[in-house]
Amino acid sequence: MIDLTIAIPAKNEERNLPGCLEAIGKDFAAKVVLIDSGSTDRTKEIALDFGAEVIDFAWNGQFPKKRNWFLRNHTPNTKWILFLDADEYLTPAFKEELAAALAKDDKIAYWLNYTIYFLGKQLKGGYPLDKLALFRVGAGEYERIDEDQWSKLDMEIHEHPILVGEIGKIKSKIDHLDFRGVAHYVNKHVEYANWEASRFLKKLGDSDLDQKLTWKQKIKYGLMQSPFIGIVYFFGSFFLLGGFRDGSRGLAFAILKMSYFTQVYCKIKELKQEKIKN
Repeated sequence: MIDLTIAIPAKNEERNLPGCLEAIGKDFAAKVVLIDSGSTDRTKEIALDFGAEVIDFAWNGQFPKKRNWFLRNHTPNTKWILFLDADEYLTPAFKEELAAALAKDDKIAYWLNYTIYFLGKQLKGGYPLDKLALFRVGAGEYERIDEDQWSKLDMEIHEHPILVGEIGKIKSKIDHLDFRGVAHYVNKHVEYANWEASRFLKKLGDSDLDQKLTWKQKIKYGLMQSPFIGIVYFFGSFFLLGGFRDGSRGLAFAILKMSYFTQVYCKIKELKQEKIKN
């Protein structure tokens, strides 16, 4: 087994979790941990049946959120930690490349690539999905953003780990599959928009936070005060990055993302107006 802990933050994931665990397998990672936020379905039972450790997490609305809380309070005794969502499925090609990369032992972390499935099929075009979700235990933690319950999100969403050292990239992709439907997707992004808008306003007065942003975040935040941010995203996703290759599904996906970024812009304007009134 690889000297690796796979930590799965979850809440009510009984539809996605079985496939996620099956894709991991019982002879790949030294440890699999479910960090549960009060699931009311069979999520915890499924994890226990698989042989995973289950840890309960209750968020108090302040820092730290779920991933940093786990790193601080249940520090893995393995060399590596991989944070995996319940709707993410390790592929054989990814597992093979991961094992080879960790055997070299010459990096402190790896960027990971993901496929995106929408309306039951993998998207061929659109913006790529990548995350810095695999790193050495003790090398760092997710960026600290002090918030006062901007949303109901108890887990780091768009925060990145702050790490010092050489970071590699694993090219083989993890399959990102979510079987909870379009309604869940839309509702989730309403919460994301509230969080993004609040974080943006906090960033305006925090020069230190600017230095921690990735180049993608810098571009995004540079556009957030423009009503054209949604249109820019749509043009880039559908035309420049080949979303048109997915036909009507690609068009619908790009429109949903355009709506999301337009909502972030509107929420920023709304919060600014509320601040002036108060």
